[in-house]
Amino acid sequence: MTNSLEQLYQQIILDHARARHGAGLQEHRGEGVVGESHQLNPVCGDEITLRAVVRNGGVHSVSWEGAGCAISMASASVLTDLSVGLPRDEVIELVDNFRDVMRSRGRLEADEEVLGDAAAFSGVSRYPARVKCAMLAWVALEESLLAANH
Repeated sequence: MTNSLEQLYQQIILDHARARHGAGLQEHRGEGVVGESHQLNPVCGDEITLRAVVRNGGVHSVSWEGAGCAISMASASVLTDLSVGLPRDEVIELVDNFRDVMRSRGRLEADEEVLGDAAAFSGVSRYPARVKCAMLAWVALEESLLAANH
């Protein structure tokens, strides 16, 4: 990866760590099915509770509250932007794609066309201790969507 691309990716992560899209657990009012998941990374103490509302087969809303490092908080922010408005099954595919990139230890380059700003986390895959930070919100989203499906 080029230095300028790495710098851009770092800036995306920092921007999302500060802005935290979707932060603040929203009460569900209205139509749709709610799924919720609480995840904790005991190694570093990162923690998130994520709530997803599925309506008409699509992800209507994602909200979360959490505490942790810039990577875990930015990852939650990015996945909120990516998933809202997409069909539930497409979001599950995004989670699988992101997981594949994170498990690759740097061998698999993220496709920006598929993952959007989540591609910024590609470099994290080279640091196994940080992969769990990046994955925390994605696992919570996956569990929330599975819970909302029942």
